[in-house]
Amino acid sequence: MAAEADDKGKDKVALPELEGEITFEHKFFSSFEDLYFRLTDSGEPVAVLKLATNEAVLAMEGIKREFMLKEESHDFRMLDKVAEGLQFVRGLRPGDSLPKEVTTREASWEPQDRHRRIAYQRLTMQLVTWLTGNEHVISSVAELAQVADDPQVKKNIQLAFTEAAEELGLGRENRDEVVRYIEQLAKELAYIEALRDTFGEVQKIDEKLQGLRRLYGADRSMIDTTDQVARLSQRALKLLQDYFDQVDAQTGEILSMLKNIENQIGYIRQVRDALHCRLLPWEDFIQVWKTVFIVRSDENTNRIRDIYQFLAPRYMQFNDWVLITRRGAVKAKPLGGQMRW
Repeated sequence: MAAEADDKGKDKVALPELEGEITFEHKFFSSFEDLYFRLTDSGEPVAVLKLATNEAVLAMEGIKREFMLKEESHDFRMLDKVAEGLQFVRGLRPGDSLPKEVTTREASWEPQDRHRRIAYQRLTMQLVTWLTGNEHVISSVAELAQVADDPQVKKNIQLAFTEAAEELGLGRENRDEVVRYIEQLAKELAYIEALRDTFGEVQKIDEKLQGLRRLYGADRSMIDTTDQVARLSQRALKLLQDYFDQVDAQTGEILSMLKNIENQIGYIRQVRDALHCRLLPWEDFIQVWKTVFIVRSDENTNRIRDIYQFLAPRYMQFNDWVLITRRGAVKAKPLGGQMRW
């Protein structure tokens, strides 16, 4: 039996990693000039192409079956990589590069300089509070900037680098190594700070939704929808806030972070990607809701219904969602002439 298992193992050939450009071998993928890939509202990866005046939406699993693609084939594996990559970008086309999240574990987007500065200040101030025996995370950006500019605090930061080097067994003379560690961690945490800003915009949407819920409280035609939207929005905020709370707690002990820097970077990137995937679909709504005022209007009624269509499949409890879809209460918005495979 052992020999048989060894023989089977020998038959398995390690497949090369798919990196770089999105390419396909089957002629189907080069037959349509406007072919691209995206996720549906329910999170299903699909290929979209134009057929005359119609838009055809083809499920990736359907493409695999139709062309009998084998699991080890280049096209099958590339479709899987594209589906994975669509969690991090709005759309992909043949010839595009695969997102870095699925190839190198880096990010396919960049935070701003202010996010890098905030992340660095958080870490250095955490190091100072460790030095004084009262280690904690300063959550307020305004308070952080004010404290970080204090001349005495700046002196303490230099001292903290030296003491941390001693504590880590590097020797007091190797404080620059601690500086390098802090800069390395700040580079990763800058993405969390950028996502924290996006989360702040989602919170502003929720504030307006709660206001509209109160405004429409006596409107029988809208009360059920506004109640549902307000609850779903709160559920979304709770899910997102939990990620920030977890990463703040995980990074709350600065010496532990510095002692396990590679593991910490891996964890930060994991949270970064999870948050990015969940916040990316909010981007269109963030722009639209910046111009929303808490007033009764046909436009606001439509916006409430639009965001319900967005929130329900993502944040409604599974049993409730199945019940509603079976009743036909949620209808997908038409995208023009459309065919599905």
